[in-house]
Amino acid sequence: MITVSLNDLPEECVSHNPEIKKQVMLRFGDLPHLTNFSQARFAPSQTASAHAHQDMCEVFFVQSGAGVIRINGQEYPLLPGNCIAVEPGEVHEVINNSTAELVLTYFGLQVGVGE
Repeated sequence: MITVSLNDLPEECVSHNPEIKKQVMLRFGDLPHLTNFSQARFAPSQTASAHAHQDMCEVFFVQSGAGVIRINGQEYPLLPGNCIAVEPGEVHEVINNSTAELVLTYFGLQVGVGE
């Protein structure tokens, strides 16, 4: 069993924009196929720059706030309760285009493991 609390975790920088802060609840190696399980907080106008992962899927759940996620050039709304799954190779960018903080809980899953 693994147990963690966001209240006890330090803030770290998001690799795609060091100004965005995250808290990592689970890391690569903690569970099979999981690359991370984290929560990130985007201030208004912050963006995690466009990128793709060839070796993982990434799933985003909107806790609060609003924004957009651009996947392969098409924009999709990020609203509380929305869940977006990004497939390997899809270029994605998260943008807080609102005036409030955007809070995302997200995780990555390795692909091609055990195949």
